[in-house]
Amino acid sequence: MTDEDITLVRESFAQLHRRRNETSELFYARLFEIAPDVRPLFKADLAAQRVNLMEFLAVAMATLRDPKGLTVLLKKLGRNHRGYGVQERHYDQVGAALIWTLRTSLGAGFTPELERAWTSLYGEMANTMIAAGRGA
Repeated sequence: MTDEDITLVRESFAQLHRRRNETSELFYARLFEIAPDVRPLFKADLAAQRVNLMEFLAVAMATLRDPKGLTVLLKKLGRNHRGYGVQERHYDQVGAALIWTLRTSLGAGFTPELERAWTSLYGEMANTMIAAGRGA
């Protein structure tokens, strides 16, 4: 990611983080709509999971300029998610729900440049997690 991409992603996340409850509710509603088979992987009460999602994203934003630190975090998360029953195909569904959430939450502010930056970032993150889940 370029420095400009990092700035775009961080600024947009700051807007989402101010509305973190709404953002995380939108994300999980969309995820379960497009991938109902993942719902059983979560507890019935999603309150803690919504907090965890936003906290993880906040940490990821803070480590974007520390690729080694972010990689360590993502590898651990990837191994953990494999243990929870997450399959590789779920990453595409999560990515689709994330981009939809960003587009919905940011409206006209979700420019093509911002979409490209987020899509690139999510792809890199997902690939790292998938590789870790495979044991790589």
